[in-house]
Amino acid sequence: MTLDGLNVLVTGGTGTFGHAFVAAVLAEHDPRRLIVFSRDELKQHDMRQLHPDVGDSPMRYFIGDVRDRDRLERAFQGVDLVVHAAALKQVPVCEYNPFEAVQTNVNGTKNVIDAAIDQQVGRVLQISTDKAVNPVNLYGATKLCAEKIVVQGNAYAAESGTKLSASRYGNVIGSRGSVVPLFQEQAKNGQLTITDPRMTRFWITIEQGVRFVLRCIELMRGGEIFVPKVPSMKLLDLAASLAPGCETKVVGIRPGEKLHEVLVSEDEARHAFELEDMYVIEPAAHPWYEDDPWAGAKRVAEGFRLSSDANDTWLTSDDLMRLVG
Repeated sequence: MTLDGLNVLVTGGTGTFGHAFVAAVLAEHDPRRLIVFSRDELKQHDMRQLHPDVGDSPMRYFIGDVRDRDRLERAFQGVDLVVHAAALKQVPVCEYNPFEAVQTNVNGTKNVIDAAIDQQVGRVLQISTDKAVNPVNLYGATKLCAEKIVVQGNAYAAESGTKLSASRYGNVIGSRGSVVPLFQEQAKNGQLTITDPRMTRFWITIEQGVRFVLRCIELMRGGEIFVPKVPSMKLLDLAASLAPGCETKVVGIRPGEKLHEVLVSEDEARHAFELEDMYVIEPAAHPWYEDDPWAGAKRVAEGFRLSSDANDTWLTSDDLMRLVG
């Protein structure tokens, strides 16, 4: 799908994903407007140095918070596509500040949906996480709620023509707060902290995440949760690859962490289809579909579960180092 001539807005546009998404859209598409919506004026100032909003540039910068419905209404006027990436996403931060996590991740997503419907935005794609599946921490619980209201938001949006879907993937290599830059920093002191040597995670690069989101925008019909086929890696192997020869210290699993993550649960598998490069979880009920776009796709096997410890694809050390660069 081309974004040429469209008015595109990304919430949380100054984050890791937002930076990569904006760069990719500017390089490969010709949008009429490309709007960065975020609440941090310093980050917007820094981003403006990379992507100026002068002359014939499509760039626009809106200060605002997804908690502010009125501001979203103003920002969404004339917008064709919203990529909703704004969130509080650090697990310890969300555990310590639960009300704030709910305000941004749940209420903020509801505001995005309401504003998009009222302004007749064509498509809204939410960025979700593997931690939304059978969540054990507040961050995951808020993202699960966000997914649910995005999917069922289509029932409210039927008359407006707005389509709402979600993309769900695992840990982003090198993103802010991820374990990769942490290990790289700890390697300078010769000791890395490992929560549990058995722990596994799904891994994706930010560039792969952007490509996946662009493909989801093309495929979405409203209500789907899209899941990419991505590799797993043990945290112990990750540490050994990033800092060979360094001592590792096992510190125990932190509150809100799992040993292994899940991208598609057994219950979701009843409504899941397999494409060449992804899985599509169809909404259990979808009265807004004019037809069933996934009827011809391959259904996953009964009892299917996509978990990081039982994945078909694993990252090798060489693979990781190529991705880290």
